[in-house]
Amino acid sequence: MGNPTLAELNHVVALGGGHGLGRAMSALSTLGSGLTGIVTTTDNGGSTGRIRRTHGGIAWGDTRNCLNQLASGPSIAAAMFEYRFSGRGELAGHNLGNLMLAALDDLSVRPLEAINLIRSLLKVEALLIPMSEQPVDLQAKTAGGEIIYGETAVDNLKELPVSLRLCPTVAATPEALEAISAADLILLGPGSFFTSLMPLLLLPDLTEALRQSRAPLIYIDNLGRELSIAAANLRLRQKLDIMEHAIGVGQRIDGLILGPDSDTSDVEHRLRIQQPLAAGEIPHHHDRRLLRDALEKLLSLGSSMPAAVTRWR
Repeated sequence: MGNPTLAELNHVVALGGGHGLGRAMSALSTLGSGLTGIVTTTDNGGSTGRIRRTHGGIAWGDTRNCLNQLASGPSIAAAMFEYRFSGRGELAGHNLGNLMLAALDDLSVRPLEAINLIRSLLKVEALLIPMSEQPVDLQAKTAGGEIIYGETAVDNLKELPVSLRLCPTVAATPEALEAISAADLILLGPGSFFTSLMPLLLLPDLTEALRQSRAPLIYIDNLGRELSIAAANLRLRQKLDIMEHAIGVGQRIDGLILGPDSDTSDVEHRLRIQQPLAAGEIPHHHDRRLLRDALEKLLSLGSSMPAAVTRWR
């Protein structure tokens, strides 16, 4: 029996934050409720950061971005959700979607309920789960011993941090752990390495779920150079080592989706698809059709990878 196609999988889980996760999920939006995104919640900049500083709660920006990309066609609701206030008043720069999620969070028992209400409004079938429902920030330590606090400051680092942690220690959302346990395929990326991908891998219960999962784990690399100087200087091999060290078990990443410019000279024994993936309008964004095609190709080659054969089957 051949390897399954994407359409034949019961449950695909994608992990990440910001635009990258939304792009990956929108490429697979035909999977409907068989697709789940687990979203990073450490953002402390822009509209999201202002809401967190004045009202507390989790970071909504990455979730809003994903919902906007998954919205089923143009609508008044979608336009409202993505509206950003201009001018110089207190609302200037705020995104209405962030305010809506924050308001619904105040009215709901859980942040996940607020997300589900917006999903219903925008007619989004795919599930979106915050990585944690507890407010949390990213913290880095430099080689000189300096503590850098907050996602925005970590993104501005010019040197590789010697360590990353979440502050305070929080638990993953139970539904996120359940989704990983039930997954047939898990995707990680694309996205800002230190601030969109790594926060997820700093949750001990989430990495335990990844270790226990039998689903293949595929890393989707970025197409363009990151704005973060520290992240931009990382080789592909270094990224894989850092992620797998955080997960805590040998070679856990089974497959790679790479653009044509990725340097794979020091990456061996990994199933990979390397081909043009850039969107015509914005070259550092993945084209949705090309990304889906690359994932289909990787699935079709899955059983040829000895190290991961038990998961690919």
